[in-house]
Amino acid sequence: MNNENNQKKDFLWNAVGSLLYALASIVLAFAVIRIAGDDEGGIFGFGFSTLGQQMFIVAYFGIRPFHITDRTPEYSFGDYLGTRRLTSLLAVLGSLLFLGVQLGTGQYSLHKALILLLLALYKIIDGYADVYESELQRQNLLYRSGQSLAFRTSLSVVTLLGSLLLSGSLLTSVLLADLMQLFGTWAFAIRVLRACPKGQLDTQFSWTHAGTLLRSTSLLFFGVFLDFYIFSASKYAIDRQMSNADSGFFNILFMPTSFIYLLANFLIRPMLTRLADQFTARDTEGFCASVRVMVRAVMFLSLGILAATLLLGRWGLGIFELILGASATGRLVPAFPSFLLIILGGALYAMANVMYYILVTVREQRRIFLCYLLTTVLAFVSADRMVAARGMLGGAISYVLLMGVLLVLFSLFVSVTLRRMKNI
Repeated sequence: MNNENNQKKDFLWNAVGSLLYALASIVLAFAVIRIAGDDEGGIFGFGFSTLGQQMFIVAYFGIRPFHITDRTPEYSFGDYLGTRRLTSLLAVLGSLLFLGVQLGTGQYSLHKALILLLLALYKIIDGYADVYESELQRQNLLYRSGQSLAFRTSLSVVTLLGSLLLSGSLLTSVLLADLMQLFGTWAFAIRVLRACPKGQLDTQFSWTHAGTLLRSTSLLFFGVFLDFYIFSASKYAIDRQMSNADSGFFNILFMPTSFIYLLANFLIRPMLTRLADQFTARDTEGFCASVRVMVRAVMFLSLGILAATLLLGRWGLGIFELILGASATGRLVPAFPSFLLIILGGALYAMANVMYYILVTVREQRRIFLCYLLTTVLAFVSADRMVAARGMLGGAISYVLLMGVLLVLFSLFVSVTLRRMKNI
């Protein structure tokens, strides 16, 4: 009975945390444009959902799937924590380098660079907090991980919006949100994990283990880094070739893709420890059954969202225009074809992530990296050309094309892996 209650709490709080995290991106994208204006909203949208998220990936380093499926365990929590501190520092240095180059070459104003730096730091703190939440899940306390994500996200979002309404300064508001992220990480993740029995939490750190862990996850990191570049290639192209305001409106069209991905994740994540246990126990039949459950769940979710978009998409974009105010009038509803393509791309990306987690569980890092590398090459040669030719519609076409290619490549390798497991 206790195990059943824990599973219910795990599902509930993981769902709540994932939902609030997804809603935060959407609420902030709308609110900042409405309160601070199109240009400030465009800077925020690019910094929060693109550059900041790219730096999150550096801090995250692709380690979470490895961490939560490390059931032996192969590495201590201290090893994971020390490694995450190193990757977070690397992300800070990467942010400073990128923004320094942009500022020095005159691509960005000082105001834009400072806001983007603070947004990158916000996401880096997010990546650092994840190591505590990953360990909570590995300790079979997924509901605590969900609570941490829910509470710290809520606090930082409320702080940012409250400050923006009172001060009108986006720079000040993001700074305060960063401080609240730090407080939320301590209050809801660090403090909670420290309360675990000492026998369950090994805090010993080894440089040798950190080096081995980084080598073991390096392909995952490069894969995830390239994955986000693929995911955001059209947004980078929009930022380079169109205005800050255009970037902001394209980000609005793009917002539901993150929502689809995060909703899919709350269906997937509770299955990952079971999948890892089945693989370790060589339970091929159970492993394949779990894969089918994950695929079907995300497929039905995606089909439902696509159907809703076809029926209600234009109406929804009209509501978006009303929420954003006069500056958005006539900007979003005519972009419905782009919006529909982006939603389709988001559904394909969610399914590709199911295949990704399967390949991570069976430790097929090289194949994952190969898929990302091939798709990155395609993104690099196509995204800017499509945006230059067709604007936002070109960006949408590029996105759905890249997501489709990634899904096909992952699916081929998963099929090969499952056949090999059945033949052993």
